[in-house]
Amino acid sequence: MSSKRPSSAGWEGRMMSLHPELAREQVLEMLRAGVNMPGQVPTYEEMPRRTLTDKGACGPTAAHVIEEVHTPLNYAYISFTTGSTAFQNVVGVTLEEIPDRVAASLRAFKLAGISRGAKGLFTYPPLVLVFPREALKELEISISYLLRSTRDAFLLAVIEEKPDFIVGESAFINHALQDARKLGIESYLPPVSVIFVAGTPMDLDLIPTAKELLGARVHDLYGCQEFGWLTMDGVPLRDDITLLRSPLGTDYYELIVGGLPMSDSFPVSSKGHVLNSEGRIITYRRMRTYPDFEVWVLESPLPNAEVVQRVARTILRTKARIVKCSPKLKTGSDRTLLKLALSVSTGNLGEDESDMAAFIEGPEKTRLFDVLGEAQVKYELEKVWDPAYTKRR
Repeated sequence: MSSKRPSSAGWEGRMMSLHPELAREQVLEMLRAGVNMPGQVPTYEEMPRRTLTDKGACGPTAAHVIEEVHTPLNYAYISFTTGSTAFQNVVGVTLEEIPDRVAASLRAFKLAGISRGAKGLFTYPPLVLVFPREALKELEISISYLLRSTRDAFLLAVIEEKPDFIVGESAFINHALQDARKLGIESYLPPVSVIFVAGTPMDLDLIPTAKELLGARVHDLYGCQEFGWLTMDGVPLRDDITLLRSPLGTDYYELIVGGLPMSDSFPVSSKGHVLNSEGRIITYRRMRTYPDFEVWVLESPLPNAEVVQRVARTILRTKARIVKCSPKLKTGSDRTLLKLALSVSTGNLGEDESDMAAFIEGPEKTRLFDVLGEAQVKYELEKVWDPAYTKRR
């Protein structure tokens, strides 16, 4: 009985034909093991989540949809401008800004007499982002929202939840309290300590209505998503506030925070704010400033002009403020020196001295600008590169 054995050439041929496939499987298995190994670049399921609940803004609004986004690691969170007269713009809030925002919020709470453990009702969820969550945690303040963004839901929440303070837009609250009168349920309303009005200029009619129906003191908060709370009842909440004569006229001054203009102008009166005689900034008579001021960086402690230019671009993108670097920029200085100039004028534009509005000198009055500079430097030193997306070869 004879058996045929494959020729050497035939056996080796079959082995050679199998070898690339075996090698391929071995390589793929090694790649799978490496990709599945924990503790490296995360999968979608492993990525950290920062939800509206995590940000403390987990309430309903009829003006938004809920959409997940990829938020950069160097941001504490992102928000949006209110968009009352234009499209809402994305606002990035860096981690380095949070301490000053917390300090301003705590100062507002202290001035208003809000005690530890108070309960707050927010009528518009995005307003909670102007109070950093850390400020609420420090005072152990609990917050709640309306079931729906309606006046009926507001009255129901006040009656059932009995908040210590309320935060919301003044006309909305005033009209809701007027509804309580029309419905004959004003006697159901519990006492409320404080109403913080924000978001739009204060409706002065709310002051007596809130006192009569809730026994509440009204406080006029002015601020924005970009920079946090800035004044309360005409009194600055930050030390880096500057008042600059506005192009609107001699009675108006634009508010500058940390060297950056707000594009809002207010009358400044020695007679005081209607809610505080010591508050000189009449925030309930706000007007939009036009033309805008541009910020020119003349001196900076930052190491080189390229870094300052990156800061300027970052501010434009995340805070919607125009910042430019002087051709004669001095870096490595012991201070920040900014010059604010009108972006539109009858004379020359830009840096011409005829357009010069004011110099803002650090460190105190340029605090916000300097903090954003610190955030930029830290980002460059600790940048996290995603291997799947890089602009470098």
